[in-house]
Amino acid sequence: MEQSIFFELIDKYISGKATAQEQALLEEYYKRLAQDTSFTLNAEQEQALQQLMLQNIRMKMNEGMPVTPVRRMHFFTRYIAAAATILVVLSIGTYFYLKPAKQTSTPIALVKNDVGPGSNKAVLTLANGKQITLNNAQNGNLAQQGATTIQKAGSGLISYLMGDNASQPAETVDKAPEFNTITTPRGGEYKVILPDGTQAWLNAASSIRFPVAFSANKRNVETTGEVYFEVTKDKHKPFTVITGGQTITVLGTHFNVMAYPEEGHIITTLLEGSVEITNGPTTMFLKPHQQAISGEDIIIIPANVDDAVDWKNGITSFSEADIKTIMRMVSRWYDVDVEYQGQPSGRLFTGSISRKSNLSELLKILTLTHIRFSLEGKRLIVKQ
Repeated sequence: MEQSIFFELIDKYISGKATAQEQALLEEYYKRLAQDTSFTLNAEQEQALQQLMLQNIRMKMNEGMPVTPVRRMHFFTRYIAAAATILVVLSIGTYFYLKPAKQTSTPIALVKNDVGPGSNKAVLTLANGKQITLNNAQNGNLAQQGATTIQKAGSGLISYLMGDNASQPAETVDKAPEFNTITTPRGGEYKVILPDGTQAWLNAASSIRFPVAFSANKRNVETTGEVYFEVTKDKHKPFTVITGGQTITVLGTHFNVMAYPEEGHIITTLLEGSVEITNGPTTMFLKPHQQAISGEDIIIIPANVDDAVDWKNGITSFSEADIKTIMRMVSRWYDVDVEYQGQPSGRLFTGSISRKSNLSELLKILTLTHIRFSLEGKRLIVKQ
């Protein structure tokens, strides 16, 4: 066995109870599997996988009773993700493992007018207002601002390199500090190494505004959308992120902050270190593997840090999310406008899919939950 579809679907197929869509999915899977010998499991991995699957797939959906989504099997998800495999877990208790077909000279169009995934795209706005489209820029030096050199270090990466004079505190310089902004569009992502060495990954439809040289006693940045930080430690100079009316203060840590306005709240997830979160009059402290949800108040809950940073690692994931939440993620990453025909149901879905997959790959699987889609150019219509 090189790859498995859950036995429940196979049982339905053999017994003749599978729908036409389920039969087509299984048949297409086996056609692909027969042509691909690059993905294999050793005996130990296969045995462990079978045990995990057998424990979960026997959870049948009782007549009229919903089945709580089974927790994702992380070891297999990570293993498959490395091989560009898609995992989607649907709340009705059906699980699918699919592997995209190898590229051939004649690509197969899964749907008419398919939409490809996002890529490394961003715009750099300098202090003087000049804009540089980073995805079109050549590698190398992009600009010089004082003693700081701005360099495109590769596809999807921009660095701020401080020269000998760049360590001079900004407030001792006659002129006011200069600020740059990096903005990703829908369907874009980018990484920036800030002047202090802090690394920041921007998700789609996000931005970060920061000084070209940090001051002597603080490191303040402003963000919108979703950004993951790995902050360089400096006990004498706190690092502060201001987003959506919330302030996050750290000395050195790894954390993710999601503050899309359309989500209605800010989610801060801490991977390591500690952070102080201030929202209005309320201040809270996060410990590793905790998550703060900020709205009118701050609520702290245990966090699945893998889910929070999946996007940075090439995976779009959702956990017990309704279709509107999933479609907002789809809209940002695939740069499409979503419309609804009919009232969306309250069903919840859990799963993940490679961010390198075309939109049709996700839609093809979601249609098995009896949600229908129509894609007209950049307009995605959801029919329920």
